[in-house]
Amino acid sequence: MSEMTRWIELDGAVNARDLGGIALGDGGVTRSGRVFRSDNLQGLTPRDVDLLVGELKLRHVVDLRSTAEVTLEGPGPLTRVPEVRHHHLTLFAEGGRYTDVEADTGPTGIDGERVLPWAERALDEELRVTGFYFGYLRDRPTAVIEALRTMALDDGAALVHCAAGKDRTGVLCALALEIAGATREAIVADYVATGERLELILGRLRASETYRGDLDSRPADDHLPRARYLEQFFRVLDERFGGPMGWLAGNGWTEDDTDAMRTRLRD
Repeated sequence: MSEMTRWIELDGAVNARDLGGIALGDGGVTRSGRVFRSDNLQGLTPRDVDLLVGELKLRHVVDLRSTAEVTLEGPGPLTRVPEVRHHHLTLFAEGGRYTDVEADTGPTGIDGERVLPWAERALDEELRVTGFYFGYLRDRPTAVIEALRTMALDDGAALVHCAAGKDRTGVLCALALEIAGATREAIVADYVATGERLELILGRLRASETYRGDLDSRPADDHLPRARYLEQFFRVLDERFGGPMGWLAGNGWTEDDTDAMRTRLRD
């Protein structure tokens, strides 16, 4: 990983980056080398594995993909590395058949009342996408909490990923950064940074039959992570739950958990 960038340059993944270097609300930045985020890890090369496990001390992988995705894609290279522990914690609220890459799909097949419980049947773009994000919290709260706890473990680095490293991963990283005390502006900036690699991400996923059908049904621009999506997600959390910390506390997150995450991501 270059000192001048948070990106982790891998041969077999294109949306890998460090959650370090993100501005904190009380000054300073989050710690580097503790928590990473990425797209699918199926294509990692031996050099990638050496970098992640040997140099970056990766010890925990949080896989947010659905059971169907994991089954169809098969085991990735890191599953054969004894030093790395895998935590499969599906969020299972995908918009397409198997993947989060269609979280911004059109209304076909979407139950508006289920996906958008706070907005009745409104299906404008912003609410549709954030509706999927709230689906993760509504449908899989235990998985969300367990994924965050795993990201806060202190025995080596942790990496959280899904398929594109955009929606499911974006939500979990946003919550982790909120717990750590990052500014909302910096959290949103990390979320939209995936857009810098979108063409490469889509190219990788189109090479897989698991994702090709979902992707080809929409223009590439429709998959961009836009700032207003995450801003709306936070806005509804603030209005309905007193903020992300309120939702977390209501689902079993403790002060000890907060201390662990803050210790993990702060100097």
